[in-house]
Order: sequence, then C-alpha cells, then structure tokens
Amino acid sequence: MKRNFTVRQGALDGVEAFLSVAQHRSFRKAAAELGVTPSAISQTVRALEARVGAALFIRTTRSVGLSEAGERFHSRAKPAFEELVAASAVARDLGRRPAGLLRLTAPRAAMPILLEPLIASFCQANPEVEVEIAASEELVDIAAKGFDAGIRLGQFIAADMIAVRLTPPFPLVVVGSAEYLRRRGRPERIDDLRQHACLRIRRSNGAIAPWSFVSGNKLIEAIVSGPLIAHDFPTMLGAAVEDMGLAQVPEPIAAGPVKAGKLVQVLEPFAPMAPGVFLYYPSRRQMMPKLRAFIDHVKRPPGATNRTRSQIDDKRSLGVKMRRRGKRGPQEV
Repeated sequence: MKRNFTVRQGALDGVEAFLSVAQHRSFRKAAAELGVTPSAISQTVRALEARVGAALFIRTTRSVGLSEAGERFHSRAKPAFEELVAASAVARDLGRRPAGLLRLTAPRAAMPILLEPLIASFCQANPEVEVEIAASEELVDIAAKGFDAGIRLGQFIAADMIAVRLTPPFPLVVVGSAEYLRRRGRPERIDDLRQHACLRIRRSNGAIAPWSFVSGNKLIEAIVSGPLIAHDFPTMLGAAVEDMGLAQVPEPIAAGPVKAGKLVQVLEPFAPMAPGVFLYYPSRRQMMPKLRAFIDHVKRPPGATNRTRSQIDDKRSLGVKMRRRGKRGPQEV
C-alpha cells in the first residue's frame, strides 16, 4: 500500500540560533553574532523547543545553560550543522569558478577526430576541472544519467536542448576498399547497391538504419543488406577497410582512410548532407562554470578566424528540416 509522506516545513529553522546561544551561553551575544535582536533569537529558540517537544535551555536572570535534552540535541546538531555549512561552501565554490568533474557523453567516432584535441587543450587551460567521457552510441538522457553535456549529430538531439555547433554540415559518404571494388565492381547508381555487400549500423533504439541518399530534390532511403551489422561507425569503417563491403559513414570519419588510399568513395552525386555535430546541454540557467568554460573553449578554438567564430553559435531549436542536399542542422529561433 502506498504511504503518504509530507515534508516537514522548517525542520532546520532555529538550529543556527540554538547553536549560537549554546556556544556563547547568552541570547544577547548570539543575537549580536547573527545580526538580529535578542527578542528574535528568543522567539526562534522557543519555536525550536516547541517543535522538538522539550526545553533545550535552562534560563535564569543571570545565566543560560543547556538542559539534558539540550545537551543531547547539541551533540548531534552541531556536527550535522557544520557538515551542512561545509556542503554549502563546496557547492558555492563550484558555482563560482571552473572546477570539479565535467561529465560528457559522446559517440566513439567523435573521440579521435573531435574530442581528443579539444580535451587536451581544455584540461591544460583549466587544471581544476577533471573531464570524464563516456564513449557510447546510446542516446542517453544526460540529466537522468548525471552528464553535464553530450555530443551528437544534430538530427538526434531533442528539440528542448541548447546546442553549440562543433562542426559544419558534412556529407554522408559511401566508401569501399579498392580490393572490394575490384571484385564486385563500382556502383554508379543507387539501385546498383542491390548487388553489393552493404555494411549496416544498428541504432540505439534497436532499428537498423537505412542508407540515405538524395537525387535532385528528393530524399531516398535505401534498405540494403550485407554480412555485418555494427553498433558504431568505427567498427563499420574498419570492416570496409578489411574488404568486407561498402559502408555509409560521415565524411570526416572516412577522410583519413580515403586520403591514405585504404578506401575509395563512390556514389558521390547522391551523398546527403548531415547537419553536423553539436555539443548539447539542458539549460543555461543550470550551467555550472566548468561547463561554461568548456563551451567558451569550444567557441574559441586556437587559430580560429573571426568568420569561424561567428559561425559557432548557441542554437535552441534542433528540429531538422529537409533541403536540396539532404538535412540541415539545428535551427535558431
């Protein structure tokens, strides 16, 4: 059976006044310490005694002493109150300067290309901040899981998040190894994929993602098949390097293997545009200095031009719309 609970109002009211009177053995000195009148201290202590249900002080015209109940209350209340004061000081300190643990969630693919250079320079500039990164393809609820911010492709970020652009939009490209293309031939049309081994990725919601293309102004989603289903882009890209088949991945991820000659890009005219990668977080009002410092660091990368800096701006609405080359990123409202 569900029990009904109520929050007792003012459970800590009067504790500071009580401790001050107990320390000075004087209502007048306690009042001076706390900056209130002696009558206010006396009323506060009486209200506390009424809530406790016992007299905490023995009062005479000449002195103030603790009763037995007051002694027992004092023995527990004093260390507990000091812990509360210390806890407030620690929290206040974290609210004043970049310090503490900054927890980020990001996909594995973003680590070597995007995060590693940023994190190294950020930690050097902010030595009192510890950075923890959870590399996962799962679209986690950052508030529920205790993360300060997340990094994801723009189309996967909820519309109520605030986002900061980390990359410009980029195409989703289809790549395969030279050996695979020698064996199976180079696809020239989207329909040619029916005759190819296409490596696929399973999204965090359990669905296998179709491959996306554009033809003119039309968006095309192709259901493909192949020997491997991966849960992240690096795994799928590695399989393509090992001649297992074709893979559709974000262009920045494939850029290194393509430049090294390990992969060849195909179907270039049909590549759709992804909105780019964003750092996202729930609310400016809840932002701690450690996250503000990281956002400022992201917005002012070393060597950035004025044009680049003006393009990196906070975005609110992350609804994704279609355009001629596919999808565009978060829209500012």
